[in-house]
Amino acid sequence: MNSPQQTIDKLSQFDTPTICNVIELFEVRPRNVGYMNHRVQAQFPEFAPMVGFASTAQFRSDAPPAGGDAYGSIQAQLETFAALPGPPVIVFQDVDDPAVAAVFGEVMCSTYQGFGARGLVTNGGGRDLEQVRALGFPVFTGSTICSHAYCHMLHIGLPVRVGGLMVNQGDLLHGDANGVTNIPCDIADEVADVAGEFIAAEEIVMSYVKTPGEKQIAEYSQRLSEFKAVVSQLQQRVARK
Repeated sequence: MNSPQQTIDKLSQFDTPTICNVIELFEVRPRNVGYMNHRVQAQFPEFAPMVGFASTAQFRSDAPPAGGDAYGSIQAQLETFAALPGPPVIVFQDVDDPAVAAVFGEVMCSTYQGFGARGLVTNGGGRDLEQVRALGFPVFTGSTICSHAYCHMLHIGLPVRVGGLMVNQGDLLHGDANGVTNIPCDIADEVADVAGEFIAAEEIVMSYVKTPGEKQIAEYSQRLSEFKAVVSQLQQRVARK
């Protein structure tokens, strides 16, 4: 990857579905994997895309901590940020099923943001949503719950499963109103470079169907063929790299 911040700045210009479409061109994974499912939703879909590197942990709130080495703290998690390639995205797997209490609130999100985090993703719940919205801090959750109960962290920096996606410490994530996807780091620069060209290719069709007036199937078919030809050229180009 080139400068992580430059790549992140480029990636943040595009919506998450476009990023998913471009990743498909590289054929580095099956098309039905690499993104979170419907159980994780953007709480603030009007926000700009969130892009950053996963800082992972598990969460539990259904019983008081019992002691032992598995438990972590927000201070310990913050200390791991320096080892990430770029700005963090906090990823919590809530291991209570169903979720019992909120994984985060205003204090946690303010703290994470103050230490450079770009957002938070969890299959669990959140709270203080109006206050978190005012921070401009993107959060993706499975529910909303008013209490934090016996909240405690476990296993900081280890792989977690959130929304059906395995997330490792340092994975590059992109999320917006449509959901959250993983971007393989070894193609992140190229994905950022190609995304604009993919959108331009879509305009071959979109500019026709969005223009007022009667439409002809023959013209639509021609433009669709042109779009597919451009996408094929893009795919051939990235395959040669």
